[in-house]
Amino acid sequence: MKIVFMGTPQAAVPTLERMIADGHEVVGVYTQPDRPSGRGNRVALSPVKQFALVRGIAVYQPLKIRTEEAIDQFRSLAADVAVVVAYGRILPESFLNAFAWGAVNVHFSLLPKYRGAAPVNWAVVNGESETGVTTMLMDAGLDTGDILLQRATVISEKETAIELMDRLSGLGAGLLAETISGLDKIEPRKQDNNLATVAPILKREDGIIDWNLSAESISNRVRGFQPFPTAFTYYQGMRLTIWAAERVDFPEQAAPGQIVTAKGKDLIVSCADNSALAISDLQLEGRRRLATRDFLNGISIREGEVLGSKNE
Repeated sequence: MKIVFMGTPQAAVPTLERMIADGHEVVGVYTQPDRPSGRGNRVALSPVKQFALVRGIAVYQPLKIRTEEAIDQFRSLAADVAVVVAYGRILPESFLNAFAWGAVNVHFSLLPKYRGAAPVNWAVVNGESETGVTTMLMDAGLDTGDILLQRATVISEKETAIELMDRLSGLGAGLLAETISGLDKIEPRKQDNNLATVAPILKREDGIIDWNLSAESISNRVRGFQPFPTAFTYYQGMRLTIWAAERVDFPEQAAPGQIVTAKGKDLIVSCADNSALAISDLQLEGRRRLATRDFLNGISIREGEVLGSKNE
């Protein structure tokens, strides 16, 4: 089958790789325009572009897609179907209807749950025990198209959003392969909009830790807000990022955010619901990420101090 692939991050690469391995003809790859990245503002190529260039596939990076020139170029590729995996733009109907089989999307949730830009992160943050991958026929709505196939997977207790995304990208590649091979047989089914939930784009302020939550909720945020915006608080006016932590029971009363243990390998902070957060991996602003024992060897934190806002 002749395919136009549209994707940008590393999570999209396994699907592109699988399509090539299955013998499909990828006639073009669409990805986001190159943008400055990092401290040196060097122009960074998307993982999908890097992969496509190595394989000798034509790459298209239009700054605007709602123009006659853009749609004419897209149609000229004369594909059978467009495959979309985290492209990063909402496609106009002219793109969705350009080819005979339309556009098939690989979405990293069990739709209609978690429609939107960050389904993997919010599934972890919300403490879900299960998620999965959906292939769907795209329409003009936000992840509202008819479902083709779905595959579920369990979220492990300590799995971060980064680790889960890595697993789901492989799962999605396999599901897309199955979908493409069965396009003429699969019966699309409508989504139940009454069951829909939204996974909005992540903002920096989402990562600020509210110590009035339970330790379990905070631990979920630590796992779910990786790699961005991370879960963070402030210690003596400096940003303190928490990379790994888990709930422990702590029946004694202490103020939310109060450090109740700070010695050896243990850094424990009081939370709501008679719980506390045992931090095992953290990073103070301007310093390296460290295990708690190494962190406490270099930073003089006292029991009774309170973590909180930047101004405290």
